[in-house]
Parts: sequence; C-alpha cells; structure tokens
Amino acid sequence: MITKDITIEDLVDDVPGAVRYMMEQGIKCIACGEPIWGTLEEAAKEKGFDDDTIEKFVVDLNHLQENPPEDPAGGKRIETKSMDD
Repeated sequence: MITKDITIEDLVDDVPGAVRYMMEQGIKCIACGEPIWGTLEEAAKEKGFDDDTIEKFVVDLNHLQENPPEDPAGGKRIETKSMDD
C-alpha cells in the first residue's frame, strides 16, 4: 500500500506508471535527471502541493498499483541505433 511516507525510489520501483503520473501532476524532476530523495510527501510539498492534494496522489497511486497500465511508458518508445548501423 502506498502512503505519503513512501520514498520516491520505492514508489518508482513498486508502481508501474508512477513516473508518468507524477510528471502529469507537475513533479517532473523524477525523470529529468535531477535525483529526488525523500518521500512522496516531501517531493510534493517542495513543488507547492497541499495536504489534500497529496492525499489525492496517494489514492491515485494506490489505484495505479492495483491496476497497472499495460504499458507504463504510455506507448511511447524511443528507437535507438548503434553507430555501426
């Protein structure tokens, strides 16, 4: 079960689609290369979210954990080629 005290690292490991969901909510630095340390609550408060909104995140993320998307990347794939191609 997801709580506001889950670490970002555990959230990303435990919930398929968590990165996409959090980016859609405005917590974009999960995937921008800047590391986020701490909990979901700390990351959300750093971005200016109030307690009610954080509770909504918890509810939504628990739903996502119970009903993971078929493709956590949302169908977006980046094709890469080796330099030998």
